[in-house]
Amino acid sequence: MNPTIKPEADPPAGSKAGPQPGQGPAAIARRVMRQADRAALATAQRDAGGWPYPSLVLTALDHDASPLLLISDLADHTANIKADPRAGLLFDGTGGLAEPLTGPRVSVLGRMEVTEDPRHRARFLARHESAGFYAGFADFTVWRMVVERAHLVAGFGRIHWITAGDLLYQLSDTETLALREPDVVEHMNEDHADAVELYATVLLGQPGGGWKLTGVDPEGCDLRLGGRTARLDFERPVADAEAARMELVRLVRKARIGSNETKA
Repeated sequence: MNPTIKPEADPPAGSKAGPQPGQGPAAIARRVMRQADRAALATAQRDAGGWPYPSLVLTALDHDASPLLLISDLADHTANIKADPRAGLLFDGTGGLAEPLTGPRVSVLGRMEVTEDPRHRARFLARHESAGFYAGFADFTVWRMVVERAHLVAGFGRIHWITAGDLLYQLSDTETLALREPDVVEHMNEDHADAVELYATVLLGQPGGGWKLTGVDPEGCDLRLGGRTARLDFERPVADAEAARMELVRLVRKARIGSNETKA
């Protein structure tokens, strides 16, 4: 079944990387995917008998958790998916672990298709501001993966195949928030920059320096400072901008309490 907007298997806000107690496989997989800003892309090399060709790509996710790529038509991996749209993406959630094999990683399988939805391009560029330098070049196109299934390894002995129906949110459940996302992000960055900084420094333990909100989705929000990214989870999924606002207010209150306790 498709995930719906309900507090099933969601991690606590501000939790660190890695699976949390009580999380289901689909929730763990989405969290790894949403935290990542890059992935290894596997395509079938068109001029080498279909040999697997791995490459590194920057990624963003649509609100339903479908992967989005902005790639050049001149790249080998793009030529490969034009010949055979089947592809795999490996999202690595093991960074910083002394024993990487104990950490989570997700292999997502699907078919790549070009998307002309301006919201997809905007979401990618919000996630990767530096990509704006080349995004307007004629050879760069946004692609969306139509997910078929995913394979989660959440540590030793925690291995699951996940259907697309379980991994992805229903688009109808995310549409309302997706349409208002730019307004929410702009408002937070322009009027509540102090709150965004507290999210990063107090709730996520990141060094300060001018963090910005880059996206808000049903399960949390994305932050960025230069080449550093961070992910802040909501306590429960949200369905619209008002619910997101209430959750962001709750989180900043939590952060301010934490900040005062640290100073004391």
